[in-house]
Amino acid sequence: MAKIPLAWAQLTREKMRLVIALAGIGFADLLMFMQFGFRDALFESSVSFHSQLQGDIFITSTQSTALIAMKSFPQRRLYQALSFNGVTEISPVYLGFGLWKNPAPNQSNTRQLMVIGFDPANPIFDMPEITNNLDKIKMSDVVLFDRASRPEFGPVAEYFEGGKTVETEVDNRRVKVEGLFTLGASFGADGNIVTSDLNFLRIFATRRTKGLIDIGIVYLQPGTDVKAVVEKMRATLPSDVRIDSKEEFVAFEKKYWEEGTAIGFIFTLGAAMGFIVGIVIVYQILYTDVNDHLPEYATLKAMGYNDFYFLAVVFQEALILAILGYLPGFGVSVVLYNLGRSATSLPMYMTVGKAVTVFVMTVVMCCLSGAIAVRKLQAADPADIF
Repeated sequence: MAKIPLAWAQLTREKMRLVIALAGIGFADLLMFMQFGFRDALFESSVSFHSQLQGDIFITSTQSTALIAMKSFPQRRLYQALSFNGVTEISPVYLGFGLWKNPAPNQSNTRQLMVIGFDPANPIFDMPEITNNLDKIKMSDVVLFDRASRPEFGPVAEYFEGGKTVETEVDNRRVKVEGLFTLGASFGADGNIVTSDLNFLRIFATRRTKGLIDIGIVYLQPGTDVKAVVEKMRATLPSDVRIDSKEEFVAFEKKYWEEGTAIGFIFTLGAAMGFIVGIVIVYQILYTDVNDHLPEYATLKAMGYNDFYFLAVVFQEALILAILGYLPGFGVSVVLYNLGRSATSLPMYMTVGKAVTVFVMTVVMCCLSGAIAVRKLQAADPADIF
């Protein structure tokens, strides 16, 4: 029972040192939280489009590497999929990136956004804001705008909700906004608009050939074995297309951002650097504390206390530092997550899993530092000290 008060007494003996230690641990936690936050926002935003799609099987070109680098393939591949047992419906999807002109007065700047085109008769999204406006996008040069796009695209949502007519240009094609939806920006696309397949081909004049699509969606009868149909399609359809279930389609996109780019590695490396910084800070604090109290420890050692007792005291100090240092780091991270979400439109949220992960890393970080610092005490000889 006396060990915990002893550990606390030793930490609070030099209050300024304790404050500096907690600030250092809090900073290390903050660094880890922010790196994990941006990394998870990257992965979540990269598959927000995929998650909102309806369908069971997705067909893409084998040359496609990610949503931002899609390659077109013949639409007849999608028609060939209709011949498989269990298939009830298909939907072609067109994707492209066009230059959106800011509709605000006296603004002529343009910014690239993602344009999504599909046949309104076969809705592809599980989003009421889109499905309720399908009749509108059937009209010529009408689009729906993603209200969660970055603010650089202009006050589109504000104008529309205020009753103003919103007309602008996409790739020099005049379009009119007749509705809003919420999908969100990502690392690959700062904004999104949805329109019909015909309007899509009007916007992108170089893609007037309707026989080429970017994603083919296949719908199966309820209860059909998706995996079995996927395997049959892979064995039968030509090798110029990739066949995926929805889970595989999402995983393929995540894998690109995690392994195909440096971004995922950079954020993971940043979190590792925060962990190492924390170890160094806590080690310096605990080592100094052990060194300052070395005569007292030596006295206890001469009285018969074993190394395990001292290890327990130092570990308790490390645990106290971990808990007290984690709290401010967590609090500041929540605030910065909210600021980051507002500034970037990325889904930066504090989750239980993230909070637990960083807390466990903090405890491990402090315990490792304690284990290194206590080595000096274990090697101390009372006769040499006195």
